Amino acid sequence: MSSVLLEHPLEGVALLKINRPEAKNALNSEVRQALAEHFTALGGDPEVRCIVLTGDEAAFAAGADLGELAGSGPLEVMLRRVHFLWQAISRCPKPVIAAVNGYAWGGGCELAMHADIIIAGESASFAQPEVKVGIMPGAGGTQRLLRAVGKYQTMKMVLTGQPVSGRDAYAMGLASEVVPDAEVLDTALKMAKQISRMPPLAVEQMKEVVQAGEDAPLETALMVERKAFQLLFATADQKEGMAAFFEKRKPTYTGR
Repeated sequence: MSSVLLEHPLEGVALLKINRPEAKNALNSEVRQALAEHFTALGGDPEVRCIVLTGDEAAFAAGADLGELAGSGPLEVMLRRVHFLWQAISRCPKPVIAAVNGYAWGGGCELAMHADIIIAGESASFAQPEVKVGIMPGAGGTQRLLRAVGKYQTMKMVLTGQPVSGRDAYAMGLASEVVPDAEVLDTALKMAKQISRMPPLAVEQMKEVVQAGEDAPLETALMVERKAFQLLFATADQKEGMAAFFEKRKPTYTGR
């Protein structure tokens, strides 16, 4: 069986499932490579308009596979160039929803934070416990967390390694929504279906502008937003969307 399973449960929606239940879906080299390949392919597939990423009921991903890291030296770690695999996810132009049940620890928490929306189960567990094994987060666990929840919650999580529940993650801004554990995947797929029916060029531009504006000065970010807004008036989807509004019918978006 593949370490990452690809399904197409709904029109326009791709579902990626990490498939290492015997290791609580820990992120080894095979999983990282498979995720990068899938996200690259799905990002360029015009039939895919939204991607849902999940694990299983017990674990979204319980962290990096320490068996691959324990005996490594700094040069060996650097030459693995794992950051390029992470970039395939962060640079995917399609909206990504993480459906999180169980453990999202270490690299698993970082993986969830690469998504655009996080749906968490009530008993999901988010943590950056790297400090407990003598290292620190290395795939965004300090910087993405900082931008999501602020300095003081970030410091608490990375310096103690203590986990937070799905409910606490939602309260602190680390999750978009929290639902009963049994409803996580269905909720994510329902949201993905809703997004997949939106005009894909507008969706892509909004994702790009939000990501670019996060670290830009306000005036620069507003300029980027304004240019993207203007550009969308060159699309057939804009004409269709506004025509459908006035004609009181459902629009059909083609991504043109």
